[in-house]
Amino acid sequence: MNAEREHFSSKLGFILAAAGSAVGIGNMVGFPVAATKGGGGAFLVIYALFVVFICLPIMLAEMNLGRKTQLDPQGAYPSIAGSKSRWRFAGWLAVLTPFMIGIFYMVITVWILGYFLQTLFGNLADLADPEYFGTFINSYTVFGYLIVVAAIVHFILVGGVRNGIERAAKLLMPALFVMLVGLVIFVLTLDNAMTGVQFFLVPDFSQVNGDVISGALSQAFFSLSLGMGILITYGSYFRQRDDLVGSAKLVAVADSLVAFVAGLMILPAIFVFDPNTNPDTLSESSVAMIFNFLPQIFLALQETLGYAGASVVAGIFFLLVFFAAITSLVSIIEVPTATIVRKYNVSRKRALGVLALTMGTLTLVAIASFGMVNAFTNLVTYGGGSRSFFDVIYDVFYDTVLPLNGLLICLFVIWRWKTGHFHEALGEGNASYHKSLLKRYVSFSLMTFIPIVLAVVFINTVASIFFASPLF
Repeated sequence: MNAEREHFSSKLGFILAAAGSAVGIGNMVGFPVAATKGGGGAFLVIYALFVVFICLPIMLAEMNLGRKTQLDPQGAYPSIAGSKSRWRFAGWLAVLTPFMIGIFYMVITVWILGYFLQTLFGNLADLADPEYFGTFINSYTVFGYLIVVAAIVHFILVGGVRNGIERAAKLLMPALFVMLVGLVIFVLTLDNAMTGVQFFLVPDFSQVNGDVISGALSQAFFSLSLGMGILITYGSYFRQRDDLVGSAKLVAVADSLVAFVAGLMILPAIFVFDPNTNPDTLSESSVAMIFNFLPQIFLALQETLGYAGASVVAGIFFLLVFFAAITSLVSIIEVPTATIVRKYNVSRKRALGVLALTMGTLTLVAIASFGMVNAFTNLVTYGGGSRSFFDVIYDVFYDTVLPLNGLLICLFVIWRWKTGHFHEALGEGNASYHKSLLKRYVSFSLMTFIPIVLAVVFINTVASIFFASPLF
């Protein structure tokens, strides 16, 4: 017989845990750069509109499915649709997706830990060397960092929902925000910082095009952890009497706020480093920004702070990003963990052991796919170029499957769960929901334009990545 399901001890615990899953590397670096390339304030407006009018209804759908069934994605879909229903596929896909994305995220987190420790060792000058990153990711030291990251994640997850995930979120999320605000205040005191603020906040609608709009939707969708089964799983740790609607709103606000504040740190820092920076030359890759460009910015601070001071600032930044990565990684791996625990009626420790063996092996392959092992580095060819094992994970699961999972939950609500039952469940814990404008909007959007938007995004992503022929 399965053990009684754990629940978050408080609304705050849920919000911090869910916000921790949403706040990640994309918020800290990807969002500010995307905003600068997308018209600054114009991008922020478009992003906010997508969060409110597209992402929030999907958030509510995922969290509501989890709370109603008290199950992980693999169990939630058939719980409503029937054990023999074809919707079982959607449940398994929602578990496989975080399983594979966890491999990608583990690799990035390992690199971040390595850079953080190198700043503590006083090696900031080495990190700022353009050639260092390529050497670092192919060094055997990364395997040592992998053991440390895996141990931290295991320690948090083995503690369960309250003593592990919730307790870590209550510690890491406030610490993350305090460090972020502290760095923002420091950066804004430097010469020419206001130029970066201007690029970030002042709207330039002339830069808005199809790519910017698509990028804003992708950023909003990925930033809020949609399509990864996380919110279904975390929703299942919510009691039926708890206010799910209000909590979802606060999670969306917290995630967007962190992304916005991060923009007030990254862009001013870039313009402090080089007042003549052209935003069009900034890399769109969060990885390139974190490991190649930003260390050079921190090293440049030695002219005013000295080498030790610059190293301290760099260390705080990498610790900040490491906290964000750990909270996201914990939530990602919790999805397959919860599935194994429930479906096979085993302990958390044994489930995590299974994942350590399977995900750990694939993570080793991903780490070795940057030049260590040629077979993994040049695994397949599509879209006009060779792709590594790491690239395949990113292209298939991070870029392509997430909008597909979002589309599936919308179709599930409409065709199988039915909107009447969906709203009845969503209104539990929030008596005012049934008379609210939000209820009418959620019903209208899930049944009309949101599935169309997600279907178009999915098709365009497949055409672009795998056939090098984007629709727009």
